[in-house]
Amino acid sequence: VYLCLNILQSCNLFEFSSFIAYFSEMFIPFYTGRVIDVLGSHYQLNEFLSALLFMGLFSMGSSVSAGCRGGVLLCAISSFTCRIKVKLFQALTKQEIGFFETIKTGEITSRLSKDTTLMGRTVCLNVNVLLRTFIKTVGMISLMMTLSWKLTFLVLMETPLTGLIQNIYDTHYQRLFQAMQDSMARTNEAANEVVFGIRVVRSFNTNKHEAERYDERLNETRSLKTRRDIVRAVYLLAQRLTGLGMQVLILYYGRLFIQKGQMTTGSLVSFIIYQSDLGGNIRTLTYIFGDMLNSVVAAGKVFNYLDRKPEISTDGELKPDQLRGRISYCGLSFAYPTNPSKTVLQDFSLELKPGQMTALVGPSGEGKSTCVSLLQRLYEPQGGEILLDGQPLKSYDHHFFHKKIAVVSQEPVLFSGSIRDNITYGLNDCSMEEVEDAAGKADAHDFIQTLEKGYDTEVGEGGGQLSKSERQRIGIARALVRQPKVLILDEITSSLDTESENKIQQALASCLDQTLLVIAHRLKTIEKANQIVVVGGGRVKERGTHEELMELKGSYYKLREELFTQTDSPVEA
Repeated sequence: VYLCLNILQSCNLFEFSSFIAYFSEMFIPFYTGRVIDVLGSHYQLNEFLSALLFMGLFSMGSSVSAGCRGGVLLCAISSFTCRIKVKLFQALTKQEIGFFETIKTGEITSRLSKDTTLMGRTVCLNVNVLLRTFIKTVGMISLMMTLSWKLTFLVLMETPLTGLIQNIYDTHYQRLFQAMQDSMARTNEAANEVVFGIRVVRSFNTNKHEAERYDERLNETRSLKTRRDIVRAVYLLAQRLTGLGMQVLILYYGRLFIQKGQMTTGSLVSFIIYQSDLGGNIRTLTYIFGDMLNSVVAAGKVFNYLDRKPEISTDGELKPDQLRGRISYCGLSFAYPTNPSKTVLQDFSLELKPGQMTALVGPSGEGKSTCVSLLQRLYEPQGGEILLDGQPLKSYDHHFFHKKIAVVSQEPVLFSGSIRDNITYGLNDCSMEEVEDAAGKADAHDFIQTLEKGYDTEVGEGGGQLSKSERQRIGIARALVRQPKVLILDEITSSLDTESENKIQQALASCLDQTLLVIAHRLKTIEKANQIVVVGGGRVKERGTHEELMELKGSYYKLREELFTQTDSPVEA
């Protein structure tokens, strides 16, 4: 509401047009009654033309000003909605990963698309209607008092009854509106899940099941909408009956006042016109308060997201000119927010040295990927800390930190756009030479050159126009173009052929001062690692070189015997 008022206050044309429109509208019924009185009594041409002229001028002024006011208001609503959408999107992208794991995608998209639009339309329109109606109501009551103060007090008796009806309506409508918004969010979530996992749906032939599930969600929403519409229909009926009853009373007492000479026929006509508008205005005022409460339901959720502070701080300011890349895991304890009772890492300590390769191996679910997620600051550990060159990760500038630490996952995510856009993702000052150099190290330059548009080739949604190995190499190029001090590779060569893997390994070996962390890499890569760490039960079970661990004949030896074959199979992630 505050943002909306700021927009409206900045529109001088809106304020001027609104004042002229309100002022003109209030006097149209007054001069309508004057015309009737002139025609009904001794006709005088000058009085008739004067009343007719003023009525025409006020009508023209009201129409022109209302049109200007409406146009400016639409511009204000559009501006407000865009600002809210951008601010909400910025707030969402700053949240920690745990937030997105606990909040469903359908709910987030519903807030971003529907609730922000509802806020922009409802709040701005309500502010406009509230301002306009309040001014007109005060002006009408003043003019009605000059016509007949007795009938005016009779009309005002309708206000408590209207307020009672509105209060009953708001109570039921808000509850149904909230339930309907939640139902729509669940419906969107069901649709998003199917679209995202369409391959699984087709593989298991569950098209009919998913359609039925979506139909159930729609029926739930439709049922709530029907109940909401019924409540609104009953409310409108009660409004109309109340207004009709008041008009009957005014006509009855108005006839008595005319017979007693306390009113003229024209004054009664003017009063009836005012009463008709006033009754609508009073109902509008009470409705607006209720409708604004409904919009507050949507606005409240949006502002909850806008005001939410990420649990992972990004306020660090440290940006050293020289960064060595020494990583120290110091007594980490961690459990995911979605399952706080299950401890994933417990008293985990490890050191990654610059210029060396460290390989994490171990069975699935033992904490290897969690180590990477914590190093990326996607989560915060409940105990212990991670140091970069002896300083806590949170003390580094957010943008500086994520430029110095790059991650390549097994399934890299590409965004709609060109290959060059995806390689330089997040970088504004990257030259074409740097892009080609990174693509060459990732063994991607040659296949990109064979494409018709080269680096300007569109990758499609999620990189769907490229093969898995091509997406993998572009993901590696995206990491290398940043020239990071710490590079994390998560089973990246599982979809590459031997030749491509060898080229990439040679390129990575040329970066002598780079800290390299790999997870579940292939046998020959693990054998070359400066340090192999076996992770089990959330702790470091063994560490050393390949030869040292093989001589120890402990967990690594058993893991190698179980998971590595003569054909050089990868360790299970």
